[in-house]
This record gives sequence, C-alpha cells and structure tokens, in this order.
Amino acid sequence: MIKLVASDLDGTLLTNGRQSLPPEIFPLVKELKDMGILFVAASGRQYANMRNMFAPVKDDMAFIGENGGLAVQNEKLLYCDSFDKDLVMEILQAIWEKKDAEFSCSTKDLYYIMPKTEHYRHLMIEEVKNQCRIITDFSEITEPCMKVAVYEKEGMTEESIRYWRERFGDRCTVVTSGFAWVDFIPFTTNKAKGIRKYQDLLGIGPEECVVFGDEYNDIEMMKSVKYSFAMKHAKQGVREAAAYETEEVAPVLRRLIQAGGNIKEVLSDV
Repeated sequence: MIKLVASDLDGTLLTNGRQSLPPEIFPLVKELKDMGILFVAASGRQYANMRNMFAPVKDDMAFIGENGGLAVQNEKLLYCDSFDKDLVMEILQAIWEKKDAEFSCSTKDLYYIMPKTEHYRHLMIEEVKNQCRIITDFSEITEPCMKVAVYEKEGMTEESIRYWRERFGDRCTVVTSGFAWVDFIPFTTNKAKGIRKYQDLLGIGPEECVVFGDEYNDIEMMKSVKYSFAMKHAKQGVREAAAYETEEVAPVLRRLIQAGGNIKEVLSDV
C-alpha cells in the first residue's frame, strides 16, 4: 500500500508554463491525507513560493524545495543544506558575465537577484511570485546559499548546458530544471534526499512511495522509490529512468484514491 506520493511542479503538475495549480489538485491532496498518504511537493522552487501555491492544503502535506536543498512539514524545517560560499560567488560572477544570463541565489527565506532586464525582474517577482531581494553587489548576500540557478530567456540550449557543466560540473551538481533554467547544487543535494527524510519519518520503504517528474533533476528522486512516473513529454533520459509514464498526475492520483492506496490496481490500467 502506498504511504507517500511526491510530485515535481514545473512541467509535471504545472504544464504549459502555468504558474498556478489546477484546482482539482487541492481536494486530491486532502483525500490522500485522509487515507494516511502524505503528499509531497518536490521542486526546484522556493519553499515560500510553493507554500503560497498550495495555500489551501499547505498544512495537509509536505515540501521538498530547492531541488532537495530543504524539507519542510507543518512549518517545521527538517533540514537545510548550504553551498560553499567561494564556489557560490564564482558561479554568480560567471553568470553575471555571460550575455543574456540571469541568476538567482537561494537562501532559506528569499532569493537574491540582480536583474539585468525588466523581463527577469517581472518574471521572478510579479509572475512566479518569489520572495526576492534585489541587490546591486554580491557582498549584499549574507545568508548561506542552498542553490544557484541560471536563467536564459530563450531556453537552455545543449550548448549552454554543456558550457555550464564543463565550467562547474567537477565541483557541484549541474542539472537542468525546466526549459530555461540550470541549477547548481552541492553534490549531496537532490530531491531523493528529501524523499529519504520523509521515508525515515514515516517508517516506510521505497515500495510504499510513488513519484512524478519530467526533468533530469527528478531522476534521483525516481531512483529512490519503486513506483516512478515520468511525464510523456519528458526527455528520453528521464523517461528511461522512470518505471512508468503518464500524461497527467491527477488521473493517477484519482485512481490511487479509488483503489484505496493499492498501487497494483492502479498499474493494471497503465
């Protein structure tokens, strides 16, 4: 029987560039909780942003934010990673010097940004609705950083991805996190770390967990459970890492609820 369901957001629960969840997700989260199944939002996003997005059910679920950089349940911080400060500054400088690249530096409560364009400022603050602090100098970053992200408006090309991996891949994990983003995180940070934390808290094993994802930053999470679903639009490497595929998350959740948590009954229809 399933005891935990975790889902990525962008490209998984949020499709076609959406910045708000389908309303049908909220009652499903509540029904899962009533059945004794913990729903976990697992994203590269900021915790404050995720909490606001799930506001109607934020106390009925749990969170893994910043690609596994922290985990929070009922406002309790379960852990929070930190990045080597010198490496953070080196990455930020490289992003700042690269044409058409923007950065965010993730701390527990906010993002530090230094927008080159109004587009990026509007995206981060008005559209995605992150908690941000705009700075004019890197010395204004005072809190420990969990993750650095680089944004390229026209999308991450294979050339850009290769550039960032060759530049920093020997000192940290460099992973795509959506159409226009690449994340830099410590080698020990990934979404699977958060999944294992909740498995320990609940006293459950990989065979009692289901996860959903669509990007390379979801692969470690997929490997940490028995039942993993990649979105059908995901890149080939992500689909190969998953045990199953689906076009949407909500129908699988509804079938799981109807089956009383019996995943084998759900899989008979996949």
